[in-house]
Amino acid sequence: MTLWRQICCFMIIISNPALMGGSSDFVMPGFWEQYYDNNYRSFSESKRLESKEAARKMFYFGYDSYMKYAYPYDELNPIDCTGRGPDVMNPENININDVLGNFSLTLIDSLDTLAVLGDAEEFKRAVERVIENVHFDLDTTVQVFETNIRILGSLLSAHLLITDSNQTFGDLRPKFYDNELLALAHDLAVRLMPAFKRTKNGIPFPRVNLRHGVPNTTLTHTATAGAGSLLMEFGTLSRLTGDPSFENAARRAVEELWLRRNINTGLVGAAINIFSGKWMGNLSGLGAGIDSFFEYLLKAYVLFGEEEDLKMYDEAFDSVKEFIRRGREHCNYGTGAPPVYVNVDVTSGAMINTWIDSLQAFLPGLLVLNGDIEEAICCHALFYAIWRRFEALPERFNWQLKAADVLFYPLRPELIESTYLLYRATKNPFYLHAGRQFLDSFERHAKTRCGYASLHNVIDKSQEDRMESFFLSETCKYLYLLFDFENPIHNQASMRYVFTTEGHILPINITKSWDPEFDYTFKRKRDKNEVYKNHQCEKVSFETSYLLPLRENYFKQMNDFVSGS
Repeated sequence: MTLWRQICCFMIIISNPALMGGSSDFVMPGFWEQYYDNNYRSFSESKRLESKEAARKMFYFGYDSYMKYAYPYDELNPIDCTGRGPDVMNPENININDVLGNFSLTLIDSLDTLAVLGDAEEFKRAVERVIENVHFDLDTTVQVFETNIRILGSLLSAHLLITDSNQTFGDLRPKFYDNELLALAHDLAVRLMPAFKRTKNGIPFPRVNLRHGVPNTTLTHTATAGAGSLLMEFGTLSRLTGDPSFENAARRAVEELWLRRNINTGLVGAAINIFSGKWMGNLSGLGAGIDSFFEYLLKAYVLFGEEEDLKMYDEAFDSVKEFIRRGREHCNYGTGAPPVYVNVDVTSGAMINTWIDSLQAFLPGLLVLNGDIEEAICCHALFYAIWRRFEALPERFNWQLKAADVLFYPLRPELIESTYLLYRATKNPFYLHAGRQFLDSFERHAKTRCGYASLHNVIDKSQEDRMESFFLSETCKYLYLLFDFENPIHNQASMRYVFTTEGHILPINITKSWDPEFDYTFKRKRDKNEVYKNHQCEKVSFETSYLLPLRENYFKQMNDFVSGS
């Protein structure tokens, strides 16, 4: 089997030259004008350029405010205009302490966004600040998953951009750069490795102290996504350093989770006891606790080309389609309820609640990468309808009650990422309009005098004094890329990239430098006569590019599905 997604679907999304949002003579009457607007058929060049500039300004307003009011602290408090670090007075405050570690988190997490925006000089200054001021010999306890995706992933991405011989994003090398970011990444990963070494099955502890290792009081259960979403970063580090131990640890964790799939459904749970290897509770789905486990199975294959990752993804998603997906069989034709991916009992596939969470909005983007454009369109339409109702995405939405269950919105990027990837795949101006609506909503409801604040309540739009680092590393990046047709990430063919779950860009096909005998050996042996799927990218039709991506009656159905009126 060839690396079909790299030469087909991935090139559709990232590497093809962008097409302008064209117009059509077709006029859609009725519902579209009533609930959306009548301009979806085109997006003018002047509006695109203005939107690109608005996205750029949004990033810099947040970034400059962080540098002015918060640096070297980890995050910006955008209402009080102060910095935020770990909650040392309350070590049990994991909402803060899992992420913040006194290592200038927002600065590090923003590095490759600066490169994407073409700001080579500020990128160099930021890298020099990191080299001069950041270290990880800290008596602080952090979550392995969050530190991996936000810190380790960004350090690796920035190092690879600096050392890119093609200078895809320009000359990003600071004077006298000597692989210091790679050295920092290696040091950090070494400090995370104790999480793997104290368990017999290799499923890592969720937290480590960067100086002392795994605390004696740490929890013994971890999220499936937390343990199973380390491979892109750990694998890249191994291939850059020639040390297979990092990739092997991450691969073992993935397989150990995989081998514990339920025998009846093939599904994984949301959390697992790292000692007993048993699932904690019966919930399975595609949202919080599980989301990036699926994402990294597919993206690790795109990044490294290892067949086993693709095979696991295919089998996993077959189970998802059989037990988690509800609604009519096809997105854009047929009868029945709109497609929705629900939460189910891991042992039986029976639906156990009627809410979806905002993290599940990553799914349309993953479906695009898998070449399943129609399904991605339908899945995106659901979350977009929720956004249209609230001008934000509540953490949980109950589709049976047609109400937000959890009202918080920390300016998450998943829906914006999926919108960007769907535009790259379809070139449908509908998605440019959606991106513009996201931009306007952030400006109306989240902007403060020195940054962008999380929404405490998506109904009354009350704010919370926190700007998470992913707002700059992901949300702003994907919005900018949506409108920046000329960006090097879209237009050059000499180097292709994949986005990590934190939005960091990694070049695909970094090769191993060690002998295969040092690779992780999978416990499960494949039948040499096993027949694998014949993967083909879904052809994007003219109608998908220039008419409504979803038929009018199905858009109306989706609106009714989430409407509270």
